[in-house]
Amino acid sequence: MTTPLFDTHAHIISADTVKYPIGPLNGRPQAVPKNPFHAGLLLQGMDEAGVSHACAVQRAFVYGTDNSYVLDVAREHSERLTPVVVLRADDASTPEALRTLAARQRLGGLRLASSHYDHLDTGWFNSPAALQTWRTAADLHLPVAIIFPPSQLEYLLPAIAVVAAMFPMLPIVIDHLGINHRANLLVARERALNIPDPYLGPPDFAISEPLRRLRLLPNVYFKLTSINFERLEEDGVALSQFVRHCVAEFGAERLMWGSDIGQSEGAYTDLAAKARHATELLSEQQREQLLFGTAARLYRPG
Repeated sequence: MTTPLFDTHAHIISADTVKYPIGPLNGRPQAVPKNPFHAGLLLQGMDEAGVSHACAVQRAFVYGTDNSYVLDVAREHSERLTPVVVLRADDASTPEALRTLAARQRLGGLRLASSHYDHLDTGWFNSPAALQTWRTAADLHLPVAIIFPPSQLEYLLPAIAVVAAMFPMLPIVIDHLGINHRANLLVARERALNIPDPYLGPPDFAISEPLRRLRLLPNVYFKLTSINFERLEEDGVALSQFVRHCVAEFGAERLMWGSDIGQSEGAYTDLAAKARHATELLSEQQREQLLFGTAARLYRPG
């Protein structure tokens, strides 16, 4: 299959901690990997894998809201990379900060994440202050991607539906599809301790009713990533069946692919090949939408 790829979820980390200092969103100490996946490796992998464009997504648990690295790299390689920045939605200074960034450089979008996954609240994305950030993103026509703690999906997904209804013209992207897929290393540690984990396979592949109800909101989109794939693959579930089911549930025109490189393990070329292979049961038009078309419409590569 020669379908071009648009990677909506590439994390990059610089080895230069002086120019790009570490400052995680949660404030906890974080060491840069010994061999970080930097922008040069991403561009090389894109060339090798036939990926025409990628979103350079801020790694919040390395750099917090200091988006300097993704902005610098995307400015230098604007024909290939689009920056997706992370800011705290509930910070009163964020709307003005977002406007300033957008005035300086073309942004692909905004990403929101909770600074502490053990805080059981929704205020980080739907408090009165946070809604001002959403309003600003809508005014700037910037898609908003949001990542939810897997254990809190049951009540976070209905809450995001309310926000989506408030801003019907604003594209909202649910990262990692909004399913309780977690990184394999975490799952392996928990299984070793006999901690039960949810069943994610067929026939419904753990697509919850709150997630399914988001189909009623046409401005909500869903991102399939390597986190979704690696967990299913570990349990022997055919990725092509999973992707076909997702297309049947949400439509290929509302699905997009992201490698999650820089966090998910594996060579970039392997992650891209896996994405192509996972779409083998789709029609040519569906495959093009999921692997390229949906992302290109939302993130408008230059």
